[in-house]
Amino acid sequence: MSTPITDEALLAEVRAWLAQHWDRATMQAPCGVLRSPERRAFLEKVLAAGYAVPTWSPEWQGRGLPAEQGRLIERAFAEAGAPGAGQDRINLWANTALAHATPSFKAHIVPALLTEAVGMCLLYSEPGAGSDLAAIRTRADRQGDHFVVNGQKVWTTNGHTADYGMLIARTDWDVPKHRGISFFFLPMKQPGVEVRPLRQVTDEAHFNEVFITDAIAPAENLLGPLNGGWGVLQTALAYERSVMGEGARGPRSGLANPQGDTAMVALAREAGRLADPVIRQDIARVTAYRVLNRLNTARAKADLAQGTSSPIMSLGKLAMSRILHEEARLRTALLGPESLLEGPEHPRAEDANFLTLNAYFTSIGGGTDQIQRNIISERVLGLPREPEVDRDVPFREVRSGTAPRKAG
Repeated sequence: MSTPITDEALLAEVRAWLAQHWDRATMQAPCGVLRSPERRAFLEKVLAAGYAVPTWSPEWQGRGLPAEQGRLIERAFAEAGAPGAGQDRINLWANTALAHATPSFKAHIVPALLTEAVGMCLLYSEPGAGSDLAAIRTRADRQGDHFVVNGQKVWTTNGHTADYGMLIARTDWDVPKHRGISFFFLPMKQPGVEVRPLRQVTDEAHFNEVFITDAIAPAENLLGPLNGGWGVLQTALAYERSVMGEGARGPRSGLANPQGDTAMVALAREAGRLADPVIRQDIARVTAYRVLNRLNTARAKADLAQGTSSPIMSLGKLAMSRILHEEARLRTALLGPESLLEGPEHPRAEDANFLTLNAYFTSIGGGTDQIQRNIISERVLGLPREPEVDRDVPFREVRSGTAPRKAG
């Protein structure tokens, strides 16, 4: 066992490493480009140094450090403006694969995920199975050393650029809905996978609908046991909700800072309304929500072991949704009639309107606010479950569960 390193020595080591390998002035611009060669080269160095996943074991290029020292490394990277650290907390793809993939597939995919050598998307929701993911009808039929997949997915972020999609598909129609689902890494760039963009209310097209016709998922790409995909999904959702609960996308202009506790104070001062007692009370409420949410998220992550899930993550995800809506409302109130303007020549109004519309992404993605409330009430507070008349019925017998055509 290696000798433990002190916090001071670790910080000095990381800062010295960054001073040698990271030049913010020359590398930050290309590193902002999705999966650029410069970014990948730097991420490979971060992984080799053990800073990408410092709490993981050395077998997976971690350093076996405690969570507190992992956060020290993250903070040092954040101070330098460098990417790549803290993926043992926030990389839902790599964490899910590490916990559930086969040894051979894990050895191939995990390093690629940590260095952004592959792009990823989520293939969960369907037109008839959004809030109730267990009602999915996309099917995967075993044929020798692979599965043939048929179905449709929707709200797939980055599906047009992804190399793999984390897919849930039904592999057994004769058991209750939660017990007949399997979890795959589906190769996206193959015949039979058609990706169509969906235009969003923010006038962007990050989401897609995906049509899958006789696509191939190698058996090696199965995560967890056959028909045991619901448990794998809970791991993936826990990491997704953790990320969404900890932060959210900022404004398009880059001028506003919705993440900072002082952002609302600055905007109120600019609007000449900082002395307004009602505005001050609203700012204090939003700031308190953010501080409390950070503490709750830290609590949840301290309890989250590799490969597990935690219902506490739903608290943070729901809280962040409410925070974003409240901040958007407050921004609009502070701007007054100016909030009716739009376009790059009116950046404050443009930011307020974008953040207002984009707040609904957090209210829906990763499980709706209503689903999070159900999870919190049942699994955190211990209240009675909502009635589910189809929970113990073989899915083939559920009215909405009529099996689509078989492959071939």
